[in-house]
Amino acid sequence: MTRYLQIWLASARYSITRTLMFRFDFFLWATVELCWMAVNLLLIAVIYRHTDSIAGWSKYEMMLLVGTAMLIQRLLFGFFWTSLFETARNIRSGHFDFFLAQPGNVMFMTTTRKIDPDSLVNTIVASAVIIYSANQLGLQPSLGDIALYLLMIFCGLLIHYSALTLAISLGFWITNAQGIEGSYFTLFEFSRLPRQAFAGIANVIFVWLLPAVIVSNIPAQTLLHGFDLASALWLLGAAVGWFGVACLVFHRGLRRYSSASS
Repeated sequence: MTRYLQIWLASARYSITRTLMFRFDFFLWATVELCWMAVNLLLIAVIYRHTDSIAGWSKYEMMLLVGTAMLIQRLLFGFFWTSLFETARNIRSGHFDFFLAQPGNVMFMTTTRKIDPDSLVNTIVASAVIIYSANQLGLQPSLGDIALYLLMIFCGLLIHYSALTLAISLGFWITNAQGIEGSYFTLFEFSRLPRQAFAGIANVIFVWLLPAVIVSNIPAQTLLHGFDLASALWLLGAAVGWFGVACLVFHRGLRRYSSASS
């Protein structure tokens, strides 16, 4: 684990150094992401001018939920997105050989090679939204509550990572996984909605079969209503299960990979 930490730190230093070489690109994308977050918050403000509750959630409860979803997505984009996006392209081009030649776990080396500081910077904004919402709601979480919330955030991040890795891994079998990547983002747009808003078949699909809703709802409810063991075990089980499936599919795909030389 120490060796892998050293590898990741070296990769992080490279990514930061490269970002500093293209400062305008960093500020541009950080601003774009900030505007996207602002639009989401503005939408909540507009909706709650006409209603006091959506599926039983008040304005600041909804802001806390959306802030939680944005925090998880910013962490995903910051730590994994660029590497995962390039993986699909490398599989098609044959440049994936570079990772096979490296002395380490292929999945780790492939999915953690680059970070995006512009996304990580905006985790501060998402955190500020969460803190502001909690303050408006009069919440006073203990250090234990905060630690449990962060653990739930980690589980949600692991589910996001696993789902996207699973989607990218299909590139070993199909020519172009770009449409699947787009479907992933469409699916996880539901993470900004309250679980109570889903009923019938939508509840079965997006709450029980796919973890699109629980990744943000369970952490938010941990802050709002305190720790719930059943929900925590549900989220933890989903994280472990999805990660296991992602690892299985990725390594099965490696067996089918044809290198550039073949």
